[in-house]
Amino acid sequence: MNLEFTAVFRKVPEGYIGFVEELPGANTQGATLEEARANLKEAVELVLEANRTLAQENPSGVRSDPGATESDGLKRRDLIRHLEDHGCQLLREGGNHTIYVNRAARKTSSIPRHNEINNELARKICKDLEVPPPGV
Repeated sequence: MNLEFTAVFRKVPEGYIGFVEELPGANTQGATLEEARANLKEAVELVLEANRTLAQENPSGVRSDPGATESDGLKRRDLIRHLEDHGCQLLREGGNHTIYVNRAARKTSSIPRHNEINNELARKICKDLEVPPPGV
């Protein structure tokens, strides 16, 4: 099966952020448009894989098949802490992204491995995972 998605890229002070509207959780950022494109490709692959994993789990989370600057960004570790404080969990690591899951909402999102995450992207990640944005 060959799937096609529409990638959305936005210029931000740190470079570019990117996401796929049809695939909640597929988010990234990059210093250049080319880097953001490559990172988004990986994020899409990871989110699709994470969603397949979730589909094989029952609602309790057990697999049914046992086989930037202060004004421009949020420290990645602070975003991770915020997500975990709201019940999200690490699902898996990729080369340039970490996949977090909100099992209660059955939602996943990719978090780029940058020291700082653009504020707009951090809000989108929270929205994807159905948790309040940081600072609320």
